[in-house]
Amino acid sequence: MKEKLEHLSAEAERALSTAEDRNQLMQVRSQFLGRKGKLTLLIRQLGTLPEQERPLAGQLINQAKNSLADKIDHRLAAIKEKEENQQQETLDPTLPGRRLPRGSTHPVTHVNDEITGIFTAMGFQIAEGPEVELDFYNFEALNMPPDHPARDMHDTFYITEDVLLRTHTSPVQIRTMEKHKPPVSIIAPGRVYRRDSDISHTPMFHQIEGFMVGEDISFSHLKGVLTAFVHHMFGADCAIRFRPSFFPFTEPSAEIDIQCVICAGKGCRVCSGSGWLEILGSGMVHPAVFKMVGYDPEQVSGFAFGMGIERIAMLKYGIDDIRLFFENDVRFLDQF
Repeated sequence: MKEKLEHLSAEAERALSTAEDRNQLMQVRSQFLGRKGKLTLLIRQLGTLPEQERPLAGQLINQAKNSLADKIDHRLAAIKEKEENQQQETLDPTLPGRRLPRGSTHPVTHVNDEITGIFTAMGFQIAEGPEVELDFYNFEALNMPPDHPARDMHDTFYITEDVLLRTHTSPVQIRTMEKHKPPVSIIAPGRVYRRDSDISHTPMFHQIEGFMVGEDISFSHLKGVLTAFVHHMFGADCAIRFRPSFFPFTEPSAEIDIQCVICAGKGCRVCSGSGWLEILGSGMVHPAVFKMVGYDPEQVSGFAFGMGIERIAMLKYGIDDIRLFFENDVRFLDQF
């Protein structure tokens, strides 16, 4: 047993001396110290020795294994240090650093900034309100009592019977008029929520509500403001039309259509062959809404409008799937 141990130790020393890298060192470790290694197998042969020789033989085998393991660890540390030195030698500290790729403004953010810039240049102020809203501000104060059929137009996320995620930014209109006396003109950009999801709808999207209230505000003012907005956003040559519609918080109400930006009014799949695209809703503020905030509808009048920012961005950039705005695909976002 002693001769065999000396022979294996010498063999391990020779194998260790020729190991030049980590892989070769690991092969030496496996060959002699692994579960089926040569030194490990000697321990299993202790049972063949006379009982009085077994303790000494086991001690010698363990000493040989520990000695070889230490030598392998020292050799491995030396190889690691050599690799680190070689890596440092290939690094030129005088070279300029690598620049991280810069992102770009998200198209929804860009369009939101452009829209708010157009209206603030006309004198509108920016107002904000809570996204978790009371039913009173989201519906009732906007002339939609609990049994009003117009509530079916909003697929609402309810938290409790009286608390919900706002379905539009129109509640900001009510909160602003409660705090300020006329004249008032604000826009209210923000996130809104509805239970809807397809290529043109998402459960969360962005909207801008705007309104102007004062003495002798007429539908002509509404037409002038929104026509100026459309021409700033889509170009001075963009055709526009006002089409009668219905909203419970405005009367009369109108939807604004622009000439299809894809086919220039000739008719295509995007505009369903009509040559027109609806971009926003508007109208004169309903007297019932004024009464809710303590305004006298005999003394003041005003108009309101609202639009989806994603829809404006889709039309402006020719995007046919709203979900692209939320997938964060760098290939898509890099285009803006």
